[in-house]
Amino acid sequence: MISTRDQLINALGNTSSQIVIDKASIANAVAGQYFSLWRATGVPGQGAIPTTTAVCNNTLTGAMNFTQQVAPATSYAGFASFTCSNAAVAIEIHDRLAHMGGLNATLTTPQTVDIDLNVLSADNIVTRRGDTNFSDVMWWMEWYADTGATASNATINVTYNDGTSGNLTALAVGGTVRASRCIPLNGLIPSADSGKFIRDINNVTLSANTTGAGNFGFTATRPLMQLPLNVANKTEIFDWAALGLEQIFNSACLSIIQLVSTTTTGTVRGLLKIPHG
Repeated sequence: MISTRDQLINALGNTSSQIVIDKASIANAVAGQYFSLWRATGVPGQGAIPTTTAVCNNTLTGAMNFTQQVAPATSYAGFASFTCSNAAVAIEIHDRLAHMGGLNATLTTPQTVDIDLNVLSADNIVTRRGDTNFSDVMWWMEWYADTGATASNATINVTYNDGTSGNLTALAVGGTVRASRCIPLNGLIPSADSGKFIRDINNVTLSANTTGAGNFGFTATRPLMQLPLNVANKTEIFDWAALGLEQIFNSACLSIIQLVSTTTTGTVRGLLKIPHG
């Protein structure tokens, strides 16, 4: 475990994983909304579209692979340099914990999701998910192929950390939701369940046939770093202090979610150093 500045400097220079990021732009984005770069081509490679619920790990195509450590050694967010061809974007690096896809936007009957972080145990996910009350986990409705033009509301049934279940506030998903769009769900916990955290998404029901099946699903992540990029094509540097020296656990599936500023995500390039010690 790194506990001194000298140990950190040594680890950055001598025992770190260096990860190159070079992600192509995704079209049909929406300013002010989140888009996942999981399916963007480039480096790391294009992540696969999930089907049934699966735990994600560092070996998946699409993840930023880094050297796994043997306890007591661990890994940290030590240095990052990033640039984007668009201005005023925020690059967020998340540990993609679990995901599922293959849901159909022409159906108006309940579709099973079942991402239960209280049950999933593979790939060090119990440690990676953070606090035992699931407060460190962010939940997303994620699109893998455009859905139809008819607007719909999504009723999402969840189980909370205390074992109770209920529906999130109805989510207006609109028409023609584009591939790679991610809608955050944590803010949809109704006031009656205030103070609870989501541990499992059980199912989703759409209010209308969108007229195009598309492909969508749900994703659980743990946010690790946020990198604001205010000027187009200007490289910004983030040292260990700016990154909070966030601990990165073995098997973490590091991937990018972007808060978009225009109609594309822009080309994203960067370097991430993960010191070990």
